Amino acid sequence: MKAIVNVALKKGVLDDQGKATHHALDTLGFKEVVKDVRIGKQIIMELNAKNEEEAKAEVVKMCEKLLANTVIEDYEIEIIG
Repeated sequence: MKAIVNVALKKGVLDDQGKATHHALDTLGFKEVVKDVRIGKQIIMELNAKNEEEAKAEVVKMCEKLLANTVIEDYEIEIIG
């Protein structure tokens, strides 16, 4: 079973990397195309779990304890298989 976790800064938290990337895209000629940029991270894990519910519960614990800083970041979990 596979878990995909996407972690990104919460709305309202300044994303310096996103702003820098947005500025770079503007200077490369994509000003009319790109409205905003937010940078995050994706974590992909192979899991040993009995079912999807157990897998998701364990990944939530991982996110709350280590994978995401829940004060400033949100996360989304997708379980495959």
